[in-house]
Parts: sequence; C-alpha cells; structure tokens
Amino acid sequence: MKKDNPYNSVKANLLEVITESPSIKTFVFNLMSPFSFATGQFVELYVPGVGEAPFTPSSNPSKTDKIDITIMKVGKVTSRLHSLNKTEVLGIRGPYGRGYPLDNFKGKEIFIVGGGVGLAPLRSLIFALLNEKSKYKKIILRYGARTPEDIIYKSLVRQWQNSKDVDVKLTVDRADSSWKENIGVVTTILSKNDVDITNAVGVVCGPPIMMKFATLKLLEMGFQDSQIFLSMEKNMSCGFGKCGHCRIGNYYCCKDGPVFTYKEIKDFPEIWD
Repeated sequence: MKKDNPYNSVKANLLEVITESPSIKTFVFNLMSPFSFATGQFVELYVPGVGEAPFTPSSNPSKTDKIDITIMKVGKVTSRLHSLNKTEVLGIRGPYGRGYPLDNFKGKEIFIVGGGVGLAPLRSLIFALLNEKSKYKKIILRYGARTPEDIIYKSLVRQWQNSKDVDVKLTVDRADSSWKENIGVVTTILSKNDVDITNAVGVVCGPPIMMKFATLKLLEMGFQDSQIFLSMEKNMSCGFGKCGHCRIGNYYCCKDGPVFTYKEIKDFPEIWD
C-alpha cells in the first residue's frame, strides 16, 4: 500500500465469517500487504460491484496481517457483505481519522460503556489495553444488548468476565429464562462505586440514544467533560472530510474524529442525531 496516496486500497481475502447475532457478523480478512491502524481509527471496506462503507476494525491493532471487521446488516453494502462466503476478495483502504489517545489513558482506570454493535471498536480498544495492561490501572467494561441473543463476542466476553484482567458487567433490555444477570438499559449498571473517577477516563460507543444517556450518566457520576471519550461514527462516507455528511459543528467525524472528547463537541446541536 502506497502511503502517499490515501485512495489506494489493500486486497483483502475473506477467510472467515462469524455470526455474532441475528443481524451482526464478524468478517476476518487476510491482508495482501501489511496494514496497521490505531485503535479507534476506521477503514473503508470496498465490495466490488456494490460500493464501499466505513467501519472501525474490531481486531487487535498489533496484528498487521489480518483484520476483523464486525458489521450490522443495515443497508445495501452491509446486506451484500452478509451474503458473502469465504474466498471472496475485497478492498480495504485507510486507516483514517483519530483513534483513542492511549498515551493519555496510562496510569488510569478505563471505564468502558458499550451498547450493541458498539462493542466492535471497544473490542479493539480492550485488546490494545491488554497488550500493555501494566500501563493501565484498571479496565472496566459495562455492556448492554437488547436480548441475550444480541450480545456479540459471547465467548470472549465470558472469557473477560472470568478473568482478572477486565471487570465486566452485562445487562439486557429483555431477558429469557437462562439470563441470570442484570435486566435493564446499560445505564442501570453504571455506578460511581465501581471506578475511581478522580483517576479515570470514560469511553462510550453504541447507538446514538444509548451514547446520549450513558454520557449523561457519566456526568452525573462525576466525570468531567474532558474525561469522556465518544466514538462518533455518524454518517461517514468519503473518509477525507470532503463530502460533509459527517460534520459536527466545526468538525468532520472522518477527519477530526471519530473519537472526540465530550468537551470538544458538547455545545454543537444535534450531536446525537
């Protein structure tokens, strides 16, 4: 991949398709050229004959030969992706944007709040934190889904839950008879007793309405605007800040984000739309 041309793409062989939930699949690609990204950055995934769309990788950023992208079926490109089998060859260009500022997270408790498919970029973040876990005081994950069936990365989440590396609590909006954990929206498992807010950052990713109320809850708990990091992946298209679809006030999500502090964007109207 020629770094001097941001439009160039890397050929990506589809190795595996993993069904995470009824509407979400993870696609594992083998890359024909080394490809690196910082956790929280995004890529453009090209499907020949159909088009391309932006996605944040869900894999470990330390691995440069393979990449995982977790995708919810919502439109033309994602519907085509969900119909693919192994051996397909696609294109990936990027990475683009600003990821999580891990240097600023060192020595702190990382309080991560995810909802639904929003766990995809957070999975990459947690991998990056675990790569150098001694540099962070604590990793805390609070994750919510609509139902137990809608929880993604089920085995990995359970693995984290059973380890001492990640403090995990789960919740679902609607439970079945097998569910033994919390029932309710994700804000019902956010407690100031679980984190040292004076030495912490909050990270939020999920559907806009969930991000709004999770952010308000973090503020209520005592987090400052500058301590809250949001992955604002709204309406991104070109990846270069040219089309204007992802503009938030003076910022473009694709170029200036997608990771922002709440302090940076809180005064712009309709950030949750």
